[in-house]
Amino acid sequence: HVQLVESGGGSVQNGGSLRLSCTASDDTFSRSCMGWFRQAPGKDREVVAGLNTRLDFSHYADSVKGRFTISRDRAKNTVYLEMNALKPGDTATYYCAAVCVGTCSGGYCYGRYNHWGQGTQVTVS
Repeated sequence: HVQLVESGGGSVQNGGSLRLSCTASDDTFSRSCMGWFRQAPGKDREVVAGLNTRLDFSHYADSVKGRFTISRDRAKNTVYLEMNALKPGDTATYYCAAVCVGTCSGGYCYGRYNHWGQGTQVTVS
């Protein structure tokens, strides 16, 4: 059973930075797309960024383009989400997901993810 563990969340001021990590229990990130999502209270979960781990194509939501960067350390089975110029609107619980069941194109999963982490809270004030 694949386990995903997120870390790196916290509280920062407007304009600050954080780096989230998502570590998998095996090399699951080598198989397909992986993605970062977030969910704010009272709102639907939304995709933030995605990575086609075979081709290194990435996808970003318009709201984070130019501020967030997704990257991967293959040796550590870890994917990162570098978040800069954070805004209060970025406040949410952030989740990583792996193994896209569907089509992984340009870093975006046209389908659903099989595995999810437990989430890490990001608060920007």
